[in-house]
Parts: sequence; C-alpha cells; structure tokens
Amino acid sequence: MKQGIRHLIQALAALAHNPYLGNFVVGRIHQGPSKRLCVPGLNCYSCPGAAGACPIGSLQAVIGGRTRSVSYYVTGTVLLFGVLFGRLICGFLCPFGFVQDLLHKIPSPKPSPPRRLDRGLRWGKYVSLVAVLLLPALLKDSFGIGDPFFCKYVCPAGTLEGGLPLLATNAALRAAAGFLFSWKLVLLVLVIADSVLVYRPFCKYLCPLGAIYGLLNRFSLYQMGVNESACIHCGRCEKACKMGVDVTGNINSAECIRCGACKAACPTGAIWSGFFKHEETAAKSSSAPPPPKPPTGRD
Repeated sequence: MKQGIRHLIQALAALAHNPYLGNFVVGRIHQGPSKRLCVPGLNCYSCPGAAGACPIGSLQAVIGGRTRSVSYYVTGTVLLFGVLFGRLICGFLCPFGFVQDLLHKIPSPKPSPPRRLDRGLRWGKYVSLVAVLLLPALLKDSFGIGDPFFCKYVCPAGTLEGGLPLLATNAALRAAAGFLFSWKLVLLVLVIADSVLVYRPFCKYLCPLGAIYGLLNRFSLYQMGVNESACIHCGRCEKACKMGVDVTGNINSAECIRCGACKAACPTGAIWSGFFKHEETAAKSSSAPPPPKPPTGRD
C-alpha cells in the first residue's frame, strides 16, 4: 500500500476518534453515551473532540477503582481489537501514531540509535504495561482508589490531546496548572523532538497499548507473510521498514505496525497480508513475474 493512502486512512481514523471538533473552541469535553465505549487507538478521554474512551485510561480506572479490579468489558474489547488486527491498529488507526508519522516527515537528520540501545529501550513499553496493570491496584489512597499513573504522570498523548486544548480555552485551569503539568509538558516536548529524528519513538519505547497489540501480533487474524519461492533476498523490505523488523525472518514480530512499507518495497510481490491468508494461497495468487536469473558469465 502506498503510504499516502495510509496517511489518508490515519487522518480519517483520527477524525472518527475525535468528531466533536467544536468542543476544541469552547474547551468542553464530550460526555455522551459513546464515552462508555473504548476506541481502538490511544486517544485521551479528556480530549475535547473525543467520542470514546481510551483503552489504557479505562483499564487503569477500573483496576484502581474501589468496587472492581477487572473489567471484562474493557479487557475483552482490547483483546478483541488485538486478536483481530494486532498492531495494524498502531499503523492505521491510532491518532498519536499519526502525529508521530507527520512529525517524522519534518526535514532533519534521521540518526539510527545504536542497535543495543534500541533493543533495550524497546522493553520500555512492556514496563509501561506492567505499571498500567499493577500500580493502580497496589498503590491506593485511604479511600481505596488508585491513581491512573500512566495517564497522570507520563502519557504525552493525553497532554497533547487533552491538557493543551483545555488549558488554551480555560483561564482557571491555566491558573491551577502546576508542576505536574509542567512535567508532562516536558515529556511531550521530548517525544515531539525525538519523533522528528527517530521514527515513532513513543510507539517503539513507551506505549503500553502497543505492547498489548504487539503481544497479539503473531496470533491475530490479520497476518503478514513472505512467499519464500518469490523472495530474492534483496533486502529492500528491511531497508523500507522504519520499525526495524527482520521482515524475512520474523515479519509478524511484536514490533511490526503493519504499515505496508515492506510490501510496497518488494520488487517481486513476495510479501502478502490479510485475514486468514496463508503463504500457499499467496504463492498461487501472486501475479508477480519470476525474478530474472543473474548472468553466469558463460553466455
């Protein structure tokens, strides 16, 4: 798929997540019945335009609540999204992923982090996930309520989508903003600056929702694969992949956001994707011509 088409889908998905655009002007949060539903991407509940609830915020709210420690609805919804699509949601439907994609298009040097550092940092999103699941349950106040620690202290998507728009339209909130907001604003600025240089740093290193979907990548109904009989091992797919996936060795890696860049770069059409599609079917349906044989020097 051409990346321009993907960006169009991302823009439409961001609008579908946040259809109440007039609320940005008046600084009001939508409170309709749709707010009971979890959206697939990372989109802050407090965003003025948001139509639904963020899955991570919802998980923390239930885990940190006084009456329940597990919400079968929220957990089931997140697992359903993951089982159906895996990290395809990250590549196509997540508004904050779209923001990072746009930031990375800003002309600048694009340094590659040292391989060992990059691999180590990628465990950060699983640390975030553990914090999301455990901290609200373990650290509760005298009323038996736990803070949504990731949303409150870390999430840059919440600062960008909720905090800044609400403060821009509400003088009382601006007057009340203190160290916590300043801290989160610093984190947001760091993520924005890093996104210009490094492709999707928040998705790679910090996002707990991406961690959940990544764990389900290998088992989701939507899959990707490489037709070995058509692959000429030219390496173009790995060069096109900005998430650092070993495409020919482990295309359904937890790091793959299924953006389709590798598929578009393949000169022989060896990479396939879809629901319930297997390599054998892809080999039969492939219309790509066989690669030319290299000269032997004896012709």
